[in-house]
This record gives sequence, C-alpha cells and structure tokens, in this order.
Amino acid sequence: MVHRNAPLSETGRLRLARCVVDDGWPLRRAAERFQVSTTTASRWASRYRNGGPAAMADRSSRPHRSPNQTPTRTERRIIKVRVLRRWGPHRIGYLLGLHPSTVHRVLTRYGLAKLRWLDRPTGRVIRRIESTHCGDLVHVDVKKLGKIPAGGGWRMLGKTVGRHNSRTDRSSGLRAKYGETARGYHFLHTAIDGHSRLAYSELLADERKQTAATFWLRANAWFNQCGITVRNVLTDNGSCYRSHDFRDALGDIEHRRTRPYRPQTNGKVERFHRTLADEWAYAQLYTSDAERCAEFPIWLHTYNHHRGHTALGGQPPATRVPNLPGHYS
Repeated sequence: MVHRNAPLSETGRLRLARCVVDDGWPLRRAAERFQVSTTTASRWASRYRNGGPAAMADRSSRPHRSPNQTPTRTERRIIKVRVLRRWGPHRIGYLLGLHPSTVHRVLTRYGLAKLRWLDRPTGRVIRRIESTHCGDLVHVDVKKLGKIPAGGGWRMLGKTVGRHNSRTDRSSGLRAKYGETARGYHFLHTAIDGHSRLAYSELLADERKQTAATFWLRANAWFNQCGITVRNVLTDNGSCYRSHDFRDALGDIEHRRTRPYRPQTNGKVERFHRTLADEWAYAQLYTSDAERCAEFPIWLHTYNHHRGHTALGGQPPATRVPNLPGHYS
C-alpha cells in the first residue's frame, strides 16, 4: 500500500517508466520531472522493462530467505502444545526452552486464536451472543453474597480475628466486642439487557420461585419505564427459573435456557456479577452489612449511567438506550 507521503502512486510510476523506456528520456531528466532521485527513476524503469505495467504495484517486503527463522519442527511442537494443553506463550516457552516472544510470533504467524477467545473445556472459539436491539435478549441470574458481620469481616479485621464470625460459641469475647454477627447470605437477582448492558438488580433474601417471579415482574416494569420492551429472557436451569411461577411472570416473553453446566452462555450477567464484586462488594472495607447495602443503589446508578463499558467503546450502558430517564443525573 502506498503511504500518504509517497512521491509516486502506481499511475505516477507508470508515467515515469514510460518516459524513460518508451520516450527515451534520460534518467536525470525523468527524475527531475517527477521529483524523485535518479535511483528511484532507474528502479521503476527497470521494473517496467521486465514486467510491464503490472510491475508498478507494491511488492511484499518479506525477505526471500529467513535463515534465522524458527525450525518447522519446533513450530509444530509449539502448535501441538497449544492445541492439546491450551497454554500461553510463557508456559510453552518454559516447556520447550524458547523465549516467549518466539512462541508468540509462531502462534501469530499460524493464526491461532487467543486463549481468551477459546472455551477452555473444548478448545473451540467462543461464539458471542450480541443482540442488535434493546430488549432482544435479557440475561437473568442470581449471585450469592455473604453478609458482613457487625464490626467488619476478615478483610477488615484480619483472618485471625475475623475467624470469630464463623464460630458458634456465643460466649466468645470477640463476639461480645464486635456484636452479634450478621449470619447468612444476600441473593443478588440481576436482569441485564444484552444490547445496552443496562442492568436492574436487587438484594433479596432467597432464590425461591416466588422471589424470582416477583423480581422479574419488577425488573420488567423497570425496563418498560426505560423504553425497553423485553422479547426474550435467558436464564440457567435453576429450579426457580423452571417453576410455573416464573413461567407465569414471563407471560408472552419467550424463555430461553442455557445448556446444563454451561454458564458461559449467560456470560453477560456472569461478568456483571464479577464487576459488581470487584467494584462494589469488595471494593472497600465495610464495617457493617448495612453500610455495604446502602452503597449498592449508588454503585448501580453509576454503572448504568456513568461507568464506561469496554464492550460499548468506553460509553456507559445508558448511551445505547434512547431517551433514558435520569441519564444525565
């Protein structure tokens, strides 16, 4: 490809070569006329004599010989380890005694997919689900989240002191110091739109069928307020999602389920829960469960309206929803 500052395009090269070869111009005169060096004029004239107009196109810069290239046998060993074990360049390099950059060049040269594009159990390239419009597919799932005891958990107090949270001895001096522990779990029910990544989530007490059904009714009403009409819902095969209560809550909405033991199919909501854990649940040291719960609506609003999303080109999910209420708040 001709770069932007090249003095000659393919048409200009042909004109120069014809002036020299067909019209008999001296090389110096042709070089001055086309504002190039005499060496350049000589090169294009020579190519025109040997190959005609077709020789004016750019040639590959790849050398004819590469004496220092990795031997074919070594390349085959690299590819074999990659396909069978699905290792990265560093681990393959340690095994075969090669520099990781050498392994990386071989993998790139043969066009092998990156590990993050592969399904680890099968080695197949992951086919990502991408909805074209808001509401085409809403992903629904539940995440179990342990409550924080009064005074803070082990992240706040250290593992030695924080271990009292799991003890059953109510006469413990540590329990008396920090108060009764907040035992149990929160169940984060989440519905996320596959196109915009707009999320609706609630902290609920369980994951029973009635809870899942009433959650969906509230989530669907919220999506409707945002101007999104849900047409399909994707869940796993949990008992709450296979119940008649959840089926009745969906109504005319089509219900899709993932294959058993394949959480990757519902990867958008799974990734949301991971982001939620990193940026809210464990982002700071909370002294109580109530303090963390109070931060959740604030974080969720930030996620929907202000936090940049890599899959959306650095824009927040709200930018993909036309006329979304509260977007600029």
